[in-house]
Amino acid sequence: MESTQNFFCPRNNIFGFGSLKEISLHIANLGLKKGLVVTDSFWATSPHTKRLSDFMKQAGASAIVWGHAQPNPTDKNVSDGIEVYRKEGCDFVLSLGGGSAHDCAKAIGIMVNNPGTIHAYEGVDKVKKPLPPLLAINTTAGTAAEMTRFCIITDTGRKVKMAIVDPNVTPLVSINDPELMLSMPKGLTAASGMDALTHAVEAYVSTSANPLTDTQAKAAIDIIFKHLAEATHNPNNREAREKMAYAQYMAGMAFNNAGLGYVHAMAHQLGGYYDLPHGVCNAILLPVVQKFNLKKAAPRLAEIARFLSLGKDTDSPELLAEMLIKKIEELSGKVEIPKGLKSFKIDPKDFKIMAENAMKDPCGFTNPVQPTLAEVIKMFEVANI
Repeated sequence: MESTQNFFCPRNNIFGFGSLKEISLHIANLGLKKGLVVTDSFWATSPHTKRLSDFMKQAGASAIVWGHAQPNPTDKNVSDGIEVYRKEGCDFVLSLGGGSAHDCAKAIGIMVNNPGTIHAYEGVDKVKKPLPPLLAINTTAGTAAEMTRFCIITDTGRKVKMAIVDPNVTPLVSINDPELMLSMPKGLTAASGMDALTHAVEAYVSTSANPLTDTQAKAAIDIIFKHLAEATHNPNNREAREKMAYAQYMAGMAFNNAGLGYVHAMAHQLGGYYDLPHGVCNAILLPVVQKFNLKKAAPRLAEIARFLSLGKDTDSPELLAEMLIKKIEELSGKVEIPKGLKSFKIDPKDFKIMAENAMKDPCGFTNPVQPTLAEVIKMFEVANI
């Protein structure tokens, strides 16, 4: 059957050490005057945030720094943020941080021009009116939220991470300045890097993959295997930091257009129910879900394995796919990700409700195999070692 493909990406994307200063040009060109800077408590007091405010001032705009985005941003964060935006008379939103800050900023932007509460926009293509100008400055090498049409917000009432997927939430400008990433602690570097790897692998085996996304996903996977461990254990290695900044962005381009899979669908439930770190959950679940996907995705996983020069040309797709999964597990161990969920003390009684919610998550719709409820529960059990 013939089909068409869309490719979503921000209008402007800036990379490289020192690129933070480029924000002045874009704010000036857009004629913006007062921005709500959505960030977390750490970045709110960072010297880099003072530099950002100075760059904004050079462009004729003032900064309202709001440092209350939680690691897994919530609906309460969104309502608090929109109140500040309106009270201060802001005319644009600027996110500074990793995925949490970007997602929170996107959700605040949704509520500036759209009615109701953020819960109304859960799902795909439900945001009717465009956001105010949204500019995203990234400080981690993992989520790619600075450039995607995805926005993940925790519904505190249901304890569910809502996936909002809409081109309208794509930032106008993204900046990846590796200078801001040098201060990332070891654990965050590892978790965010494994998040990026998950994005690339899930995009490659997605039912909506295409030649454009395949190219980006494979390039990202290659770079991550080459540079993540170095960036984790030698945080001041500027080359490794810059390579990871590019890799996470390419992985973002891949999944932003090809979609994701059940690693993310399940990880969102662990984040919503237990407020666990997203990248760590993805790293633990990635081998588990890909082993489940082997029944259909072995040929695609084998293509990645061949690209990475694993095995021999005569090896079967199943064997090559298993080699790739083992390589993923080895990288996870090198960057000191926990082997399983056991240390997080998850109650197995919650597996059923989390599995039910995972099956409703839009990220799972493009998984190569659609599991039954029992199979999703089983995957949670396998990961709980």
